[in-house]
Amino acid sequence: MAYHNDLGNIGEDLAVAFLLRKGFTILERNFMFNKAEIDIIAGKDNQIIVVEVKTRNSAFFGDPQSFVSKGKIKLLVKAANQYIISNNLDEEVRFDIIAVLKNKDLEKIEHFENAFYHF
Repeated sequence: MAYHNDLGNIGEDLAVAFLLRKGFTILERNFMFNKAEIDIIAGKDNQIIVVEVKTRNSAFFGDPQSFVSKGKIKLLVKAANQYIISNNLDEEVRFDIIAVLKNKDLEKIEHFENAFYHF
């Protein structure tokens, strides 16, 4: 497996551990719908939280959260809608980003709640 895939998996594992420590329940990982993948679907306080995890080994080219494109947001919203419908849920949905910087010298996690809104 390519290094960037390994780093992405490490970042997702760190994000899950972070969310669990903060009292979130992990409902689903790597939920797929068509071409869209939601990294983590969590629950807390009667909300469904859709989490996009962005992991980088350096912020040299920009912060990890800045790499969530408009196209990715559209796909996340479609996949979240499918998840809500297929599970017959009626909770409010929130979209978060967890940015992970991870290398041999650094491990930093930032959680951006309500990172973007769906319309």
